[in-house]
Amino acid sequence: MEFKTFVFYFLATILVYASLRVVTLRNPVHAALHLVLAFFSASGIWILLQAEFLAIVLVLVYVGAVMVLFLFVVMMLDINLDRLREGFWSYLPLGGIVALLMVAEMGLVLAVSYMGNSEHEVEQADATFSNVQAVGRAIFTDYVYPLELASVILLVGIVAAVALTLRGKRKSKSVSPGQQVFVKVRDRIRVLKMPSEPRE
Repeated sequence: MEFKTFVFYFLATILVYASLRVVTLRNPVHAALHLVLAFFSASGIWILLQAEFLAIVLVLVYVGAVMVLFLFVVMMLDINLDRLREGFWSYLPLGGIVALLMVAEMGLVLAVSYMGNSEHEVEQADATFSNVQAVGRAIFTDYVYPLELASVILLVGIVAAVALTLRGKRKSKSVSPGQQVFVKVRDRIRVLKMPSEPRE
């Protein structure tokens, strides 16, 4: 087995495991950590396929957005933050394992390029080739319908999250402009008469 094939199967195994743990774990902190690991493993596979732009975008956008996603989960589920802070050190072993796996993946991907095990039979593009332009052309021509479908699914997810958060009757904080116009001064200001105490 070639070294590059071993790295691919290693990253793919971690990706499948992390993806399964994201949907099976009940703890949102653990699920977010496994989601970071899944995105990082997918970016390693993109680098093996010589799609560096997609790998960088996956790390910068999605891994960076995981923290925002976690904040939304905390706000929507009304999780007790004090309780999470109390159990901070209990998450340290899992976070350390995830960090070590990410370092190992980076080392293996870099070793593939430095040891010269990359596939030479792959046709290399010239200096004028733009990876971003090729990705944009493919997305908005051949894959425009899957892109629109993904956007609709994300919109449905956002609406469902808001609907689940705003369950139950809540008092509206809106103010009627008609009532504001017809309010008189004496209804807004109340003068209190207090007896004055003489100074000694």
